[in-house]
Amino acid sequence: MPLARSLSMTSLNGLPQWEDEDLPVEDLLLFEVSWEVTNKVGGIYTVIQTKAKITADEWGENYVLVGPYFEHNVKTQVEACEPPNPAVKKAMDTMKSQGCQAFFGRWLIEGSPYVLLFDIGSAAWNLDRWKGEFWDASNIGIPFHDREANDAVIFGSLTAWFLKELSSQFDDKPNIIAHFHEWQAGVGLILSRSQKLPVATIFTTHATLLGRYLCAASIDFYNNLDQFDIDKEAGERQIYHRYCMERASVHCAHVFTTVSQITAIEAEHMLKRNPDVVTPNGLNVKKFSAMHEFQNLHSMYKARIQEFVRGHFYGHLDFSLEKTLFFFIAGRYEFSNKGADMFLEALSRLNFLLRVHKTDVTVVVFFIMPAKTNNFNVETLKGQAVRKQLWDTAQSVKEKFGKKLYNALLKGEIPDLNKILDRDDITIMKRAIFSTQRHCLPPVTTHNMIDDSNDPILNTIRRIGLFNNRTDRVKVILHPEFLSSTSPLLPLDYEEFVRGCHLGVFPSYYEPWGYTPAECTVMGIPSVTTNLSGFGCFMREHVADPAAYGIYIVDRRFRSPDESCNQLTQFLYGFCQQSRRQRIIQRNRTERLSDLLDWRYLGRYYMHARHLALSRTFPDKFEMEPSAPPKTEGFRYPRPSSVPPSPSVSQHSSPHHSEDEDEDERYDEDEEAERDRQNIKSPFSLGVLPQGKKKQHGEYRN
Repeated sequence: MPLARSLSMTSLNGLPQWEDEDLPVEDLLLFEVSWEVTNKVGGIYTVIQTKAKITADEWGENYVLVGPYFEHNVKTQVEACEPPNPAVKKAMDTMKSQGCQAFFGRWLIEGSPYVLLFDIGSAAWNLDRWKGEFWDASNIGIPFHDREANDAVIFGSLTAWFLKELSSQFDDKPNIIAHFHEWQAGVGLILSRSQKLPVATIFTTHATLLGRYLCAASIDFYNNLDQFDIDKEAGERQIYHRYCMERASVHCAHVFTTVSQITAIEAEHMLKRNPDVVTPNGLNVKKFSAMHEFQNLHSMYKARIQEFVRGHFYGHLDFSLEKTLFFFIAGRYEFSNKGADMFLEALSRLNFLLRVHKTDVTVVVFFIMPAKTNNFNVETLKGQAVRKQLWDTAQSVKEKFGKKLYNALLKGEIPDLNKILDRDDITIMKRAIFSTQRHCLPPVTTHNMIDDSNDPILNTIRRIGLFNNRTDRVKVILHPEFLSSTSPLLPLDYEEFVRGCHLGVFPSYYEPWGYTPAECTVMGIPSVTTNLSGFGCFMREHVADPAAYGIYIVDRRFRSPDESCNQLTQFLYGFCQQSRRQRIIQRNRTERLSDLLDWRYLGRYYMHARHLALSRTFPDKFEMEPSAPPKTEGFRYPRPSSVPPSPSVSQHSSPHHSEDEDEDERYDEDEEAERDRQNIKSPFSLGVLPQGKKKQHGEYRN
């Protein structure tokens, strides 16, 4: 028997390293399988897309993503090419010769990874046979009416077939690692194990099926995890077969991972297996060369949002936009899971507090949650048209005024301001003012909702009475469509919109990770999250005083809903009390946390999972020294030495009390930033692969 190669966990930064420096990456092939490769459905697409670069840098041409073929996606995202590995080409040719279409190319994202896409439709004629084979392998039956599950069987069968054709060409090496994401890809894992293919398998669950369903039913999920009759709950929701596919995938995998500690607890009870590794989700963090460039972007995009607000609230614009804060919530329209119910209730209480304290701060809240609509409503479009008309009128009068002023100054005269505007100008301006008169309140939604009377957000707005009255200090706008720079209403992409807002609010009840607050953090925008989201737990673990760094964590696990809502209200009210300087300080701190979310740090957990899978699958070739998963040692941000930017609600009632306080003068941006940099280790660098050169394991040490 050949000597086993040892995988050590004692190296720098807690990263798993190959002790045998001579082991080249040509000895390994990595396939990452997901229904969301080139196919955006939800957050898993973001995970795979953003992680692709660091994985491609590590594995080079031996990294291939596997997903479904959809022509509209391929035309815009994939560049066709021949597989660089002849064994992959031969396996594809074998499948094509038997009537199953496969497409190979480069995904046009950062890192340009290779993708292998299977055409589900071309293989659908095999569905009954493959469902029979899946039954023989797992005793799981798939109902004919569940199209998504049927597609998963076809996709999984094609994946297992490909891995079988590929592995049959190799005697000893290269060894194959297949990483499967979510239950839609799990059939391929189950079949690979049942056929005893020489493939190291990893399964990652980003959220359990049953957990999402149970939380949506407003059940006290986390305090009753050990009380559920799992089979009964899945059966009542008609997802028993999907649940069985998910659970079988989890138990068949050599290594099982989840994306957060909170999901690990959930998986232990729902799927009956404790994860081997927790693999937090990261982002590709791009640092600006100028330290405060992100602050300039905030100012620029805030001005664009202010333009929209001017039009939307025409005729009712009796509040100062300079003292207006923009809050937002975004994501899938899951009313209770995403915390929209608690957010609306907190907004009602915030509105009461702001009115009682007679504050001059106004809060405009955006709900960016896609729902069924039949186009923009007329009143919203009219608002933007009125705004544009007023702007054109003002520009016309300004131009005439400027010419008259210029001519008077040339003559050495001080113009008579009573005569510089003629009667026509006055008439034009009066007509413009009359056009802004409005006999209804500004709309709370920008679109015509198809099922208006049953929409949970609109029904809650009706119940709490936030109708954008003049006396309301909290204004609400539901935008039931994803943002786009081509929109005639709010022409901003999501990233631009986030940068222009002051606070993202995501009080989710069920959020295995939470990319929305993570994206806010990377862009330097403070956010509200909860201790039931993976992101919130991660930040609480690594930041001593999250609120000082713009991460407000609502306790939704150990408090009653009413107490959690009060806590959220206090966070929002405290934020409204901040001065402009305090918000700038807080944004600086928030942006510095982005290092924690960089894949250059968090990619180490995926490395550990792959090495663990190899050692379990091929113990005669690979050994791993017994050790806990890598730790983020040094990932600890202390409480800032200067005062936290959020003033205590009980101490002040004025929203601008701290402009000139001595506390703020203790703040030194450069000193604080340097201290934060020392509290997080420098990232390991994978470097850029020179053309034609493969990176060897062991080369990614500091």
